[in-house]
Amino acid sequence: MVRVELLDAATAPISVQQFFGGGDPGPIVAALANVPEILGPTLGFLGSALGDGAATTRHKEFAILRTSALQGCRYCVQTHSAVALDVGLTEAEVRGLRGELELEATFPDVADQRLLRWIDAMAGATGPVSDEVWNEVRVSFAAHVLVDLSVTIGATMFLNRFATGFELPTSAATLSRLEKEGMQ
Repeated sequence: MVRVELLDAATAPISVQQFFGGGDPGPIVAALANVPEILGPTLGFLGSALGDGAATTRHKEFAILRTSALQGCRYCVQTHSAVALDVGLTEAEVRGLRGELELEATFPDVADQRLLRWIDAMAGATGPVSDEVWNEVRVSFAAHVLVDLSVTIGATMFLNRFATGFELPTSAATLSRLEKEGMQ
């Protein structure tokens, strides 16, 4: 059961109506619309953090889906499983990022393995990232790419807590697609 009212075009304050002009903007926007003064800035930040940047779209989805799986966010795992497939990740890669398959077997590329260990250290642990993980990932990725991905990880962790705390619903279309893929 959703814990916060998900506003729609009829109930959202006039100051955020532009976010509803194209129809249903999704549960994150519908929930954030309850506090209009933070909706625009939050979406601006999230768009920058999750969108195109120094990291490839593929690696952004690694960060988003793996972080969401580590944080146990049902909504984000389901939603980004579909997104990851849309941007070209294979079913096995999606399952690996979700924790359903062994990562090293699913991602034989050494650079991908290094990046996944970095993501796991950033999103799945507390305290500093070990020098070993840092030195290893730096062999394959420039610092500015890791900064970009770290912001993506942090933004994802915020969204994970937001979606989990408010029990946001996954769209029926996404659930149907995942069911067809055998990935609910």
